[in-house]
Amino acid sequence: MSTRLLTTSCLLLPFLTGCSYLTPYSLDIHQGNIITQEMVDQLKPGMTPRQVAFILGTPLLADPFHDARWDYIYSNEPHGAERVQRNLTVVFDQGELVSLQGDYKPGEQPNPEASKDVTVNIPRIDREKTLLEKIRSLFVSDD
Repeated sequence: MSTRLLTTSCLLLPFLTGCSYLTPYSLDIHQGNIITQEMVDQLKPGMTPRQVAFILGTPLLADPFHDARWDYIYSNEPHGAERVQRNLTVVFDQGELVSLQGDYKPGEQPNPEASKDVTVNIPRIDREKTLLEKIRSLFVSDD
């Protein structure tokens, strides 16, 4: 009787555990700051640390001994494949961005200059007066 129970439990055990070893599946493992080339292209020399943090986010590593250096590290291990790691180091001098180091390089984006001959006509939108404007018009004339 006990061997029959043991055999049955051994056969049913994979189905009760969700068949995890029969159908291998692994999740993507993302760690660190996700940085894209478009984000790096927005960085310009002379930006303040606050502006850089707005674009890239809070740095993963902030060294208390080197306040002028921020390190952004991102690693991804997609579905059990080989791990990919990217680094970006942002260096400030006297509160201004001076250099970028690492796997990302600033791209060449065209600098569009606004033409001074452009005239934009904005149509007037007639909206109903608010309650406050209606009350105001009772006491003040718009002559």
